[in-house]
Amino acid sequence: MNSSFDNIINSEKPVLVDFFASWCGPCKMLGPILKEVKDNLGDRISIIKIDVDKNQQVASQYQVRGVPTMILFQNGKQLWRQSGVLQKGDIIKVILEKSNQ
Repeated sequence: MNSSFDNIINSEKPVLVDFFASWCGPCKMLGPILKEVKDNLGDRISIIKIDVDKNQQVASQYQVRGVPTMILFQNGKQLWRQSGVLQKGDIIKVILEKSNQ
């Protein structure tokens, strides 16, 4: 998983990673919000979901202790991170401000 994860986040395009767990209520709320973000930004962003229970190595590498945690990467660098659920507009604003899109 790790090398493919590294390949994903080393993209020129910003990548928003949603660390989630299947048992987490707020994570379920965030799913549809992230779908709207993707619909809104289209090809300007990649959004991937990482199940922390199935990918504990990646979760611990990025010190994800609570879910949901979103981390924005571009060119392999972490630009921003936030735990908890944010609204669509706030997420889009952060992506546009932090990445050079």
